Amino acid sequence: MSYDFKKQLKSFKYAWKGIMTCAGHEQNITFHLIAALVVIVAGFFFNITRAEWLAVVICIGMVITAELFNSAIERLVDMVSPQWQRMAGEVKDIAAGAVLVTAITSAIVGLIVFIPYLIALFK
Repeated sequence: MSYDFKKQLKSFKYAWKGIMTCAGHEQNITFHLIAALVVIVAGFFFNITRAEWLAVVICIGMVITAELFNSAIERLVDMVSPQWQRMAGEVKDIAAGAVLVTAITSAIVGLIVFIPYLIALFK
């Protein structure tokens, strides 16, 4: 079996299409993308360390990934269960909860990274 570069490029195209589908239509992921942009600008403004950048980038990636999974799960549940069902609602709530845990964890990391810089700025 040989490596099919064209097939690989198509896979990236479909993945990008999925990201853009959510970014343009899902309010929560749009909010997280804006927050990520603000954090990235703050990182450059405060000249955060390499280790801090690693933490920030990992957190941004985790939150966006969680939102993408949540959006996919919500759409799948809506497709297979068009009428309201308690368990379908629970599945969607659990997926949303995973996003919330990831976002709160990332916010805590952001506070740990940026509070010292903010304190120094206002001293």
